[in-house]
Amino acid sequence: MSELRDAAMSSKAWPFEEARRVLKRYEKTPPEKGYVLFETGYGPSGLPHIGTFGEVARTTMIRRAFEVISDIPTRLICFSDDMDGMRKVPENVPNQALLHENLQRPLTSVPDPFEEFESFGHHNNAMLRRFLDTFGFEYEFYSATDFYKSGQFDEILLRCCEKYDDLMKIMLKSLREERASTYSIFLPIHPETGRVLYVPVKNVDAAEGTITFDDDDGKEWTIPVTGGNVKLQWKPDFGARWAALGVDFEMYGKDHSTNTPIYDGICRTLGVRAPEHFTYELFLDENGEKISKSKGNGLSIDEWLTYASSESLSYFMFQKPKTAKRLWWDVIPKAMDEYHQQLRAYPTQDVKAQLANPVWHIHGGDVPESKMVVPFSMLLNLASAAGAEDKEAMWGFIRRYAPDAAPKTHPDLDAAAGFAVRYFNDFVKPTKQFRAPTDQERAAMEDLAAQLEGYDGAVDDEALQTLVFSVGKAHEFENLREWFQALYEVLLGQSQGPRFGGFIALYGVAETAALIRKGLAGELG
Repeated sequence: MSELRDAAMSSKAWPFEEARRVLKRYEKTPPEKGYVLFETGYGPSGLPHIGTFGEVARTTMIRRAFEVISDIPTRLICFSDDMDGMRKVPENVPNQALLHENLQRPLTSVPDPFEEFESFGHHNNAMLRRFLDTFGFEYEFYSATDFYKSGQFDEILLRCCEKYDDLMKIMLKSLREERASTYSIFLPIHPETGRVLYVPVKNVDAAEGTITFDDDDGKEWTIPVTGGNVKLQWKPDFGARWAALGVDFEMYGKDHSTNTPIYDGICRTLGVRAPEHFTYELFLDENGEKISKSKGNGLSIDEWLTYASSESLSYFMFQKPKTAKRLWWDVIPKAMDEYHQQLRAYPTQDVKAQLANPVWHIHGGDVPESKMVVPFSMLLNLASAAGAEDKEAMWGFIRRYAPDAAPKTHPDLDAAAGFAVRYFNDFVKPTKQFRAPTDQERAAMEDLAAQLEGYDGAVDDEALQTLVFSVGKAHEFENLREWFQALYEVLLGQSQGPRFGGFIALYGVAETAALIRKGLAGELG
């Protein structure tokens, strides 16, 4: 353990760098509350998306890193801002008219458009929890509605009354004059309509713990700030929640970064040290636009898991969190293959290299063995050449290539075969564009087919790759990359492909010769 801790204290992997910042908070005295608190936030205005998962996955990676370098207990809270008023209707959910009728009501008071849960907020919370539980995250779920209504937030709300002028000074500096003239950190919940009101507050009585305001009809109300009668505007809510819970670490997207001084200032004004924070870059859709829950323009959690393993998604999340990344269908095969490459490398690495390996952080140090004897990209091309409609058809080829492999002994390979068939049929097959070979390419392919038909050498990747290479050289391709590209375009209908020797070994020597003959006859397109 001492070797592991020593290596972790100098590791340049970003989770360890963040964990050391959190530890520095308590280098003199341990936390009075007895633990270090990590928090992630969720705005349930739309269905959970991969970015939401990314916050929990990355925070968990930092938490695990912290537990290597410190004996201080930890907790992770996932906090849902489900008392926010629904300010616009998400485009990707049913019963749009029903939702429009409930605009400005807290999300946990809006009827569930799916008619499955108590409210829209409860529905989205359930979707988030279901997914986090599927991944085995260790977390505690907090609902803002429960937090406000149960009185857990009462103490900090009363303190907000006492510090109202100071808190308003922080907020007003960041607002335009028109907005500042009507702004209050408190948002009353209308006692009759149940809607969240964005109205000026006429009076704040710190002694009584009440606010006075006029509603949209001009009627004056005085209500307590406690008991769920009001909520805080979202920026003050951020800092006040940190203060109420004693949060030590929270990460959020780059779009929050300009608000960090506000969040910190609110927390400190309420008498509590601000947490450490980590700002990550945003995920982008295929057009380079920010992914939005309300637009539904990114991959959903379930969509990724339809075509790839959960570990490959965690691997994608680990990579360069401070760099904006496209999160679209075409990143899935690369993530699958690179994850297994790292798994295979892990046993050969020293402790320092292991701690820098993404799989350590994905699995919390308990790293499994990869049984992916066939890369995912190769499985995709096998599905293409074989016209496979199910993974059982894929196994007929896999067993010949790797006789010791079987679905029970190689579950990751078995799952990947199923993923590959689905991915190929949904995304690769519709985009395939076969072409006829040039005269030079045709002569070379006829030669390769003939040599494969008479081949009696070793059926392994290297020997077959050498054969393909020598044919390209014999037919005087100036750039052998053009020879391999021709094979991909004529035989697989794509401009890029697998290491061709490995493909032949997997698909079969005779089968590849027959495939070439079909390609030359124009029977593949």
